[in-house]
Amino acid sequence: MKDGRTLSLGFGNHVMLSRVVAIVSPDTAPVRRMVQQSRERGVLLDASFGRRTRAVVLCDSGQVILSALLPDTLASRAEAIE
Repeated sequence: MKDGRTLSLGFGNHVMLSRVVAIVSPDTAPVRRMVQQSRERGVLLDASFGRRTRAVVLCDSGQVILSALLPDTLASRAEAIE
């Protein structure tokens, strides 16, 4: 689906909404492990601009994106787009 709708991750960063699989909190051990493994595989994108990571966005391409915005904020933005 190429509808062109993008989800703002903050600080001028966007991701195609159709590529987002999940938006999760980085506070659990499994998510932290997944972030570390993604970093090692070279598929981690840090869109937090050096701020504390508050959300992890999982994409269907296998890429993992870090955001400084809360998962609830990103989910609200995604719902507003749809």
